Amino acid sequence: MENYDVNVDHAKHSIGGDFGHTIRRLTHISMVVIPLLYYIHGESISSKLNMTQQELVSLICVSILTVEGLRLKMGVVIIGQREYESNQISALAWGTLSVSIALLVSPTNGNQGLNSGLYGIPIIFGLCVVDPVMGEVKRRTEGLKVAVIIGLATSYCIWLGCWHYVDTPLIASVVLAPMTVIGELPRTKAIDDNATMVFFPLMALILILPWL
Repeated sequence: MENYDVNVDHAKHSIGGDFGHTIRRLTHISMVVIPLLYYIHGESISSKLNMTQQELVSLICVSILTVEGLRLKMGVVIIGQREYESNQISALAWGTLSVSIALLVSPTNGNQGLNSGLYGIPIIFGLCVVDPVMGEVKRRTEGLKVAVIIGLATSYCIWLGCWHYVDTPLIASVVLAPMTVIGELPRTKAIDDNATMVFFPLMALILILPWL
């Protein structure tokens, strides 16, 4: 969630101070349940609502983005958000969009269950875990180099873990793990790293998919 040109002291700029910063981090990490629910229980949940899994994801995403539009119009920020998000698309909205797109377009193996998330799970886990890890390291050490090294180690743990547990191809894990970290680096207000940390590995996956 950290763009380096707008956030130097992360907790200081979070509404609610240290408490708001903690809420922001916990919200970020808790998003790991989203791909697990989608790939394990998504079909049964959506069928009860007379929808497909993808229709349900689309509806939730559009609903949250609609609320985000209203929030921006009113200039409201809530606890855990940053001051600059009063007039800028929030990290939560970017995360909602990127995670939804990852669920909608990530290739599956055609099966149901956890293994169908062989790409979607590591891509989304990378956002949910690597981002706060790098943010905390950078916040406590003020060192981007250290944050990148620890971020890479964390990302490889996620991707290689998915290679072991959900049959993500090894070559994909090796190639795409750094893309998650690279997605955290752009210094721009135009797009939040909650989007680029998903879009970078997702785009790279699409490009290498014919070779997997």
